[in-house]
Amino acid sequence: MREPPGPGMWQTYRRLRNTPLREFPVFLGEVDRQYGPVSSFRVPWRRFYFVNDPAAIKDVLVTRQHDFIKSEGTRAMRELLGQGLVTSEEPLHRRMRRIVQPAFHRERIAGYAQTMREYADAWQPPQDAFDMHEAMMELTLRIASKTLFGADAGEEADRVGAALHEVVTIFPDVLGPFGAITRLLPWGPMRRFRKARAVLDEIVLALVAERRRSGADRGDALSMLLAARDADTGEALDDRQVRDEVMTLFVAGHETTANALTWAWYLLALHPDKAQRLRDELRGDAQTPYLDAVLNETLRLYPPAWILGRDAVREVEAAGWRLRKGATVLMSQLVLHRSPEYFDRAEEFLPERWLGAPPELPAFAYFPFGGGSRKCIGDQFAWTEARIELSRLAARYRFELEDPSRPAEPDPIITLRPRGAVMMRASALTGA
Repeated sequence: MREPPGPGMWQTYRRLRNTPLREFPVFLGEVDRQYGPVSSFRVPWRRFYFVNDPAAIKDVLVTRQHDFIKSEGTRAMRELLGQGLVTSEEPLHRRMRRIVQPAFHRERIAGYAQTMREYADAWQPPQDAFDMHEAMMELTLRIASKTLFGADAGEEADRVGAALHEVVTIFPDVLGPFGAITRLLPWGPMRRFRKARAVLDEIVLALVAERRRSGADRGDALSMLLAARDADTGEALDDRQVRDEVMTLFVAGHETTANALTWAWYLLALHPDKAQRLRDELRGDAQTPYLDAVLNETLRLYPPAWILGRDAVREVEAAGWRLRKGATVLMSQLVLHRSPEYFDRAEEFLPERWLGAPPELPAFAYFPFGGGSRKCIGDQFAWTEARIELSRLAARYRFELEDPSRPAEPDPIITLRPRGAVMMRASALTGA
């Protein structure tokens, strides 16, 4: 088997020493262009492989998935999410996925959709310029708390939003080169991280305790988790297991969708002709292919889950390349989705590419929700919510950038947030 090419350790060190984690996708793109779709690079404590080839990604996520575990970066997220679906390994992951899966059955999602429509129809933009990302975070937070846990975040929304913002912005320090040491320290970033996590724990555990006391079945994910029994042992989940899954669904259930919606509004504001085409479609019949095309193109250019990592537990062959035991394999949707090999005019916002016959793409050339047995369990929930919020708001408002000359920059931390505020103004559409 061939060893993937790549920069030497000293060359990598010189390139990365002043590169914040937030600019890591730029480095990955450089490595891909210089060394090819399967490459390697090293730092003193670890070897990395960057896989930007759909066939090799399929090998890692599907064909040889049992030869890999979650990467160190994902395992670091256990500081917040515990042993939830995103961070757990087999056999716990398989067991919990079976328990959580019914919460995302299409019939339940159809029920959630009514709540999504109600919140979208009740939403009103501020009269002055506002931060679209902040607005979408608040809206999706309320939807997630209501649909998944049967409670409106209400007065707690500000506390939850502030705590989530804190843990997400601190995460690069927890994940960085000295993250394993940082996570052990009682001061600095980890002190702030633990304080924010305590706020989230307080709110989530209060929800769990209240529901256990009442015994009410509200038909939401929390009720289902509390009623669930292990198929083999018949045991119920304890509070810690429920907390971990609730926290995972709570964070993932609104953070990624808020990001996707923000980027969609930003792209439509940059391309008013495409925004008008969407509005024209929404005024027409029930078929909305352009709405789906806008979302697919948004997820191509700005995938909320922008990178996946796996650690090899044994030596593996992927698409003819040797991947060594103990190395970390990185796969970036953000980089691959912008590859001119698979997408014409790859850097442009062209929803039209998704109309008519779908693009002839190899598997995993486009994978915004991951793939394999660990594909995002809430993909249809997120897709349904994004469609409803985008269609209901686009039919009522025109959104314009406060300063079109200032582009929004992506901030690839845990998810692909915008860096800083995305300031917009809204105007109501006549006849809406």
